[in-house]
Amino acid sequence: MSGRRVGRRACWSTVRARVTVVAGLALTAAVTLGLVLLYLLQVGSAHRTADDQLRTYAAQVEQSARGGRWPHPLPASALDPNAQAQVLTPDGTVLAASRALQGQGAVYALPPGAGTPVRQNAADTAVNGEVRVLGSRATVGGKAVTIITLTTTDLLSQVSETFARLLLVGVPGILLLACGTVWLVVGRALRPVERIRRSVTEITAADLSRRVPQPGTHDEIGDLARTMNDMLTRLDDSAARQRRFAADASHELRTPLAAIRTALEVGLAHPKTAPWPEIARRAVRQSERLETLVHDLLILARSDDRQLVTRRRRVDLGELVEEVRATSAAPRVPVGIDRAKTVVVVIGDAEHLSRMVRNVLDNAVRHARHSVQISVRDAPPDQVRIEIADDGPGIPPEERERVFDRFVRLDASRERTSGSSGLGLAIAKEIATAHGGHIVIDEAPGGGALVLITLPRAATG
Repeated sequence: MSGRRVGRRACWSTVRARVTVVAGLALTAAVTLGLVLLYLLQVGSAHRTADDQLRTYAAQVEQSARGGRWPHPLPASALDPNAQAQVLTPDGTVLAASRALQGQGAVYALPPGAGTPVRQNAADTAVNGEVRVLGSRATVGGKAVTIITLTTTDLLSQVSETFARLLLVGVPGILLLACGTVWLVVGRALRPVERIRRSVTEITAADLSRRVPQPGTHDEIGDLARTMNDMLTRLDDSAARQRRFAADASHELRTPLAAIRTALEVGLAHPKTAPWPEIARRAVRQSERLETLVHDLLILARSDDRQLVTRRRRVDLGELVEEVRATSAAPRVPVGIDRAKTVVVVIGDAEHLSRMVRNVLDNAVRHARHSVQISVRDAPPDQVRIEIADDGPGIPPEERERVFDRFVRLDASRERTSGSSGLGLAIAKEIATAHGGHIVIDEAPGGGALVLITLPRAATG
């Protein structure tokens, strides 16, 4: 296992290797481009320096003529000891030359209208190596002349050799140094990721309380660690809720089953004297309770899988509330309905919406003292609201969120003997959420509980 892991880390497909290669190549390309640009700048600078020195030498040669007579030889350049000069007539005759070019024919000529000197045959024997030539026209002693200045230099060769050495030696060295540096830096940067990976591989569903180590930095890796810990916290909470839900469900299911079994065992112990009709009625009541509980658990399971609402159509909430009241068992307190004059329509599953209203209404009737009031209204800008208020003892503010948890009973009136499983409000909340709405509890004007169900209103048309 460790061998495969080491091989995987050393593979070129790892992030560390890819970043190293890309960064090294990018840095090498940038350094090479910089060297090329520097080379061009150096060559241009050398050319400009040589040309400036040749212009200065040409001016020096022009000034050396006194009364139209040229010195023999021409004076040497004050700036460049390798510089040479010739003074030519318009037809190419040499009037004067520096010491190294005396006795030579014209090595370069400046044709009429041209700005660049043209090499002549005499240059093949008189001039060797790299040559930089400059030609200028002047009038000395009333006669037009051409002054040719040139210098033989190996500066360009030196520059080229220097930059070639840098490219052949410096660039590979820079590449190795860059790759090594990037490899170490990226490895150090990814070290917390490796610790996070090892921690995650050791976390199992049996123990979600563990967390990945946080580097304590405010960067992407720190955000990753915090996000993973938040995810593990949510998974841990979800697993804990599922365990509690499974335990509560098992307990709720065991209660009616135990009641049925006990009644049957008592009857079987005294088969001749046992009140079998009463035992059968008890078994039917417990089986109905068991069936209702299983149905509620099925709804919650579908809600957890995001499959609660599978059929959607336009539903008139006013008519739905009227139907729920008409089809409910005779309540022990009056239930009034206050409907809006306009039709209040939502998009959803009519069966589940009816169950939501029925669950909240049954809870209100169970705790009301004298009456329950239902109101159906538009809630601008694009919502509708169902309000169900009772005049019972109400729900304390600190318990108004907890009553929507599963299998929650707040007081003695919600014991199992009352027929409540503690799932009614939890199912109502899941149905409201599945329809894009929400449900909250407040205090009714009369002091009881006020349940507010808000749903998105259907578009007109």
